[in-house]
Amino acid sequence: MESAAAAMRRASSQASLADPDDFDLTRLLNHKPRINVERQRSFDDRSLSELSLSGAGAGGRGGWGAGGYGAAGAESYESMYSPGGGLRSYCGTPASSARLSFEPHPLVGEAWDALRRSLVSFRGQPLGTIAAVDHSAGEVLNYDQVFVRDFVPSALAFLMNGEPEVVRNFLVKTLLLQGWEKRIDRFKLGEGAMPASFKVLKDPKRGVDKLVADFGESAIGRVAPVDSGFWWIIILRAYTKSTGDMTLAEAPMCQKGIRLIMNQCLAEGFDTFPTLLCADGCCMIDRRMGVYGYPIEIQALFFMALRCALLMLRPDAEGKEMMERIVTRLAALSYHVRSYFWVDFQQLNDIYRYKTEEYSHTAVNKFNVNPESIPDWLLDFMPTRGGYFVGNVSPARMDFRWFALGNCVAILASLATPDQAAAIMDLVEERWEELVGEMPVKICYPAIEGHEWQTVTGCDPKNTRWSYHNGGSWPVLLWLLTAACIKTGRLKIARRAIELAEARLARDGWPEYYDGKLGRYVGKQARKFQTWSIAGYLVAKMMLEDPSHLGMISLEEDKAMKPVLRRSASWTV
Repeated sequence: MESAAAAMRRASSQASLADPDDFDLTRLLNHKPRINVERQRSFDDRSLSELSLSGAGAGGRGGWGAGGYGAAGAESYESMYSPGGGLRSYCGTPASSARLSFEPHPLVGEAWDALRRSLVSFRGQPLGTIAAVDHSAGEVLNYDQVFVRDFVPSALAFLMNGEPEVVRNFLVKTLLLQGWEKRIDRFKLGEGAMPASFKVLKDPKRGVDKLVADFGESAIGRVAPVDSGFWWIIILRAYTKSTGDMTLAEAPMCQKGIRLIMNQCLAEGFDTFPTLLCADGCCMIDRRMGVYGYPIEIQALFFMALRCALLMLRPDAEGKEMMERIVTRLAALSYHVRSYFWVDFQQLNDIYRYKTEEYSHTAVNKFNVNPESIPDWLLDFMPTRGGYFVGNVSPARMDFRWFALGNCVAILASLATPDQAAAIMDLVEERWEELVGEMPVKICYPAIEGHEWQTVTGCDPKNTRWSYHNGGSWPVLLWLLTAACIKTGRLKIARRAIELAEARLARDGWPEYYDGKLGRYVGKQARKFQTWSIAGYLVAKMMLEDPSHLGMISLEEDKAMKPVLRRSASWTV
């Protein structure tokens, strides 16, 4: 996550916001929110089905009832009103602790203090959290910027604690940045592109703050962040779900912003798959790591953003047309990922026996994957109980690596079926040492090394084996694992992971990542007091203490979305 400071000052994205933008921001922020709790409670009619906690405390799997998760009649976490919007915590005491009347873990207060130190303001308004507050580090690089993806756990923490102002400000300001002209050299990026990050600069001449945004022109490899727009939509839905404030999502500028993001992703091209084609380094793994093509992280976020957009778009002339396109894509995308990205013991055995060079619609091996490409580690790694979505599927290529973020988001968005979600959690339990180890959670497994590392990463000195994105352990992923555990009723897994993190995180100075097969060592280039490590812990802790918070970030499987599978037009009898 580095970029040259000088490059950030390029004229293409340096201009301060124009007066009309400032007027819009002030008008939106000063406008009294219209709170509609009744609508908020039913904001997701297609929300998480009943999820029972009975037996979950002991780590048992909740039974899959005919109506969805858990016992029939139990109240859904998803449809419950998230109480964060009604309470605000002061003096570092989390609102959830005050509401539920228990003594918080000593680490919680320390984490809140650290999170608040990362806040940055723009013209007197809290706007976001910078990536890290590590005063021991020599060169700041771009860790003093507000990254869209890094802000996600911070946003959730503040929402859960009854402090939505900074989240609202962030959503509005990044939406205004979307309207900037975005150029890399002589090429103009699409209108829907959201920035990877932005920085607040003091203008000594005018005596006011201004923003410098990075849309990829300063990033390593000059790759635009595909995930930024998806995360923005997900945060907007979380804000609406938490506060009951519909005015922001329904504002014309927000409706337009959602449509621009969706239009850029749904544009027709030469694709034969409903998945989104991406360059390497376009998401959390923002360096060359062989995730080009159709990475599961992007497909899961894409799916979740589509569903969130569908819930928030107004059914007017423009919105209705977009909603129809979204519904069509959701049906195709869910079928494709559930069918072709999924691997368990039985599916692996089927791939192992695949024939190649099959032609026509009768082909079983639709992507012409050679069984010899199955890595040796997978044959021993795959348990008889469990499964997961592989990292990438494209013609003649399956990346069998496990990627934590994509699988957890697939559970939360209900891209994974209930059975698949349960199998993913089974895999985490069965392969705890490999996927969690001594510090949750492995960003991917296994690491690549030797000649493969040379060719895939280009001999990247930061992504050496079991380090950084190449099999490193990232504490920020704790909140995603915890959310997935709550949704699947596997609270024992979440508690065990949080206890592991609590044993070391504060003592080690809240590092960005850990190295080694088990995640035992603080990362060789890891920044200390990494904001999303801090916020990820807080979100995981608050969700476990009050599972109703899950409703901000989880979606139930939409029964109406399931497509009626028909033979294609090319099928002949």
